[in-house]
Amino acid sequence: MEREYFGTDGIRGTANTWPMTAEIAVRAGMAAGLQFTRGDHRHRVVVGKDTRLSGYMLEPALTAGFTSVGMDVILVGPMPTPAVAMLTRSLRADLGVMLSASHNAFADNGIKFFGPDGHKLSDRIEAKIEQRMQSDLTASLAHANALGRAMRLEDAPGRYIEAAKATFPSQYRLDGLKVVVDCANGAAYKVAPTVLWELEADVIPIGVDPDGFNINLECGSTHPEYLCEQVVAHGADVGIALDGDADRLILADEHGQVVDGDQLMAAIGDHWAESGALKGNGIVATVMSNLGLERYLASKGLELVRTQVGDRYVVEHMRQHGFNVGGEQSGHIVMSDFGATGDGLVAALQVLALVMAESRPVSEVCRRFEAVPQLLKNVRYSGPSPLETPRISRAIQAQRSRLGEGGRLLIRPSGTEPLIRVMAEGDDQELVHSVVNELVEMIDAVSDNEGP
Repeated sequence: MEREYFGTDGIRGTANTWPMTAEIAVRAGMAAGLQFTRGDHRHRVVVGKDTRLSGYMLEPALTAGFTSVGMDVILVGPMPTPAVAMLTRSLRADLGVMLSASHNAFADNGIKFFGPDGHKLSDRIEAKIEQRMQSDLTASLAHANALGRAMRLEDAPGRYIEAAKATFPSQYRLDGLKVVVDCANGAAYKVAPTVLWELEADVIPIGVDPDGFNINLECGSTHPEYLCEQVVAHGADVGIALDGDADRLILADEHGQVVDGDQLMAAIGDHWAESGALKGNGIVATVMSNLGLERYLASKGLELVRTQVGDRYVVEHMRQHGFNVGGEQSGHIVMSDFGATGDGLVAALQVLALVMAESRPVSEVCRRFEAVPQLLKNVRYSGPSPLETPRISRAIQAQRSRLGEGGRLLIRPSGTEPLIRVMAEGDDQELVHSVVNELVEMIDAVSDNEGP
């Protein structure tokens, strides 16, 4: 069945326009609640959100949907996505929901579902929820005496804070380490600085004043420039940048230089392999990860397995094939020993533990390989996808031939926005830039109706 509501990471769109409306949120709550109602026990769902203004609209709409089919709702307020996944498991809930559009601007929002095990739903389960959303749900409404109830879990932040701290090796503390943490004015604006402070770091928090509009606004993991400036200005040892829902991590070293997800996976994977903790003899990443990471792991006798873009596809492969480290270049770092989804704060703690263990600066600990020249550009379009035109298909094949066997070309539509992502990499930087720029120009021309 064609996916009408769900994209690569739940349901997402501009707030108060289809499909991110209160009406759709009610139907999503009803359909998901019915999908996960099994047995005669009182069914429960954990609902979290980030700091977007539209959360005030979508949270009660979802609550109405769930309670209308007899499911009790546990509201945890602004909390990181991995915290919602963790609480879903620890509270023995039947379902978890996070209201967030992750790294997008405040005008967007999204609905992410988690199963009772804390894992994101499979395509198959999402398809079943879509079928229910498209059907007449009137007959499935609960009787008046069987409606669900809603309550707020006041100690939700404290539960996550303790869970995150428990992942940090007990033999180390962060005393003497000056840390700038950028919470992107998002879901981790309270919990992330608290965890670092309680582990005895000298914490400089930024991006911790959400107003409903400034989430990810020139801050956070997708805009690390401000973090880098602050690290240098304060003479900090490291900078930590999270995104709006705190499932991504980008670091800045002591020189204010960005460390991306590929380098973080290399550092964690290398250390875990040396200690015997790494499972699967490798790491799971996506097609976006740098060729330099693949070459580095191979030099260590480790494998890089690639999946399609989306951290849930990384997690699915990890679960099916016994890996315990994976992630994305963008900063989703998944360590299944600690959680069911990407957790920016927990990933940061593992890197900081490595820094403390080796007594070396972040620039040395987290620079494991030389990245192969890589360029990614986005082309926004309206109407039908330009990728469907013969002219673009021919151009892609021609540019792939130019790169040769030593390079890679990836063209893919975004699963959450009307964008086409064009990425190329190879040892010849000039060639890589030429390939990407020519394709972007051609796709943009077709999108502007200049003819196929």
